[in-house]
Amino acid sequence: MSNLADKIKKLKKERQALILVHNYQLPEVQDIADHLGDSLELSRIAAKSDAKVIVFCGVHFMAETASILCPDKKIIMPDAKSGCPMANMITAEDLRELKSRHPKAVVVGYVNTSADVKAELDICCTSTNAVDIVNKLKNAEEIIFIPDKYLADYVSKKTGRVLVSRDGYCPTHVKILPEDIVKSVRKHPQAKVIVHPECTPEVISLADEALSTGKMCKYVRESQAKEFIIGTEVGIIYRLHKDNPTKKFYPATELAICPNMKRNTQEKVLWALEELKEEVKVPDDIRRRAKKSIEKMLEMV
Repeated sequence: MSNLADKIKKLKKERQALILVHNYQLPEVQDIADHLGDSLELSRIAAKSDAKVIVFCGVHFMAETASILCPDKKIIMPDAKSGCPMANMITAEDLRELKSRHPKAVVVGYVNTSADVKAELDICCTSTNAVDIVNKLKNAEEIIFIPDKYLADYVSKKTGRVLVSRDGYCPTHVKILPEDIVKSVRKHPQAKVIVHPECTPEVISLADEALSTGKMCKYVRESQAKEFIIGTEVGIIYRLHKDNPTKKFYPATELAICPNMKRNTQEKVLWALEELKEEVKVPDDIRRRAKKSIEKMLEMV
């Protein structure tokens, strides 16, 4: 363990802190995690924890979700400038305008949204449970699904429901092209192709499975296959290697890098623990409304 990691471990104990790390973070940050996972999974761990301080190594909406679920804890980000371009593609005002044009619609929103937007939702969802949730809305005349148009397309195809969506997308996942998959399969014909449902429909159509990061980890662990082509942010490959040392992993493209996910470092985690900043705190009126959409999701699935 590095000297920095030792210092972090010591200070973490003093602060009664928990370090939560998303699957796309740098290897050095994954190595100091108390828990690795996807955004909602980590927020739920935060809510159940006795820790007084949560160091959330991810992007801003994730720390906000933790604040929504555990307002009594101090949620800090090692780099508060770590934003999510997709989450920034829709504001609460944008959503209110969309709702005014579809007044009878049930509003389903991806967890990759700001707290302000979550406060305007009927139901939150993840890439893991989006299909299940839409399938359960049998009586809904219309369904608004925001912000990711590609996840909306995937859910629409799986459920047979026409969804009202917007032009949101993940800039990292759209860098994965169909030709990347074709080229990778030619190089590794025995490999299973796993992509994220934030990828374009053309990429998803070439995959064996479209899965969230949490489901990717489970699928790989349980699969008899020995090789995998991974169509998501490349950071997850470090975890997959670590968890499955006898299996081989190939990124669909090396270009699938989220610069915001790479802003955190061990140094920044140490500074965050020393100074207990930057704190992410969702205002109580927004928090209560946003929490309802998350609770509704948990109740449904």
